[in-house]
Amino acid sequence: MEQHEEEIIQEIAHLGHVELLTPKPEESLHFFKEVLGMQEVTRRDDSVYLRCWGDYEQYSLKLTASKQAGIGHTAMRAMSPRALERRIKAIEASGHGIGWTDGDFGHGKSYHFRDPDGHLLELYYETERYQPPEHLRPALKNQPQKNTGHGVAVRSLDHINFFASNTETNGAFMANQLKLKLTEQIVLDSGYHAAVWYRMGHKSYDVVYSHDSTGSKGRLHHFAFAVETFEQIARAADIFLENGVFIEFAPSKHAINQTYFVYVIEPGGNRIEICAGGYSVLAPDFEPVTWTEAERKKGQAWGNQTVASFHTYGTPIVE
Repeated sequence: MEQHEEEIIQEIAHLGHVELLTPKPEESLHFFKEVLGMQEVTRRDDSVYLRCWGDYEQYSLKLTASKQAGIGHTAMRAMSPRALERRIKAIEASGHGIGWTDGDFGHGKSYHFRDPDGHLLELYYETERYQPPEHLRPALKNQPQKNTGHGVAVRSLDHINFFASNTETNGAFMANQLKLKLTEQIVLDSGYHAAVWYRMGHKSYDVVYSHDSTGSKGRLHHFAFAVETFEQIARAADIFLENGVFIEFAPSKHAINQTYFVYVIEPGGNRIEICAGGYSVLAPDFEPVTWTEAERKKGQAWGNQTVASFHTYGTPIVE
């Protein structure tokens, strides 16, 4: 039966993977494998494919050698083949479509497009589930891989935060073309939305747009890997300290979305977050939460101020 547009609740299942660009491929690879504890799955050309222990798909990070840091593309899996068709139709109608690809390692054909700010995005449905080798076979059959406990031992890809020259137009694109739902927002005294948080399903957010005060377009603010507890974030900070990884924002708790976090800069120059907690959206009539400029000036949940570099530092780096 044909599904009417107003009846559509969820069209995008989750973030599939992020392609990260690095000018220091060997150093970045060491960070993700030995410090974060990710597993290398395969290599193709200038890219290494890596996974978290809780991923059901083959990988969540495609690390690609490049002249400068930044983001190559961000992939999202559609809820169904029909959902994929509907979203592509909406994207093409908006004029932001690029076209089909034959796919990549671990997933079938995909559709490439850009958001209004120029970030390269990818939609797909056909995918391959990870089959662990014997030494990574888990004791629990409802877990895709053994948790080796190596390094930070990140569990899964959690969310991505894009820097944007205009958060409002990009947020509207996510809402209208991909049917993501707004959960929280910062509205300045001028009325401009300085940051917007969008969810795909019940998790409180998957995609964020933060205002880039440099006026640049298409940059990465950060993306995040999840662990299970705040204690694991504190442990991660100690691991970063011992490995000489720059900690930009020490462990704390966000006011927005209530996630625990620590932020670091990986060797290639990209900002990475390790997070835990947050809340689920269960109410069918959930109303987005709005934070005023004065409220955000109070800082994070425990009162510590947001570091100044959060508003300017992103990748690629601009002067």
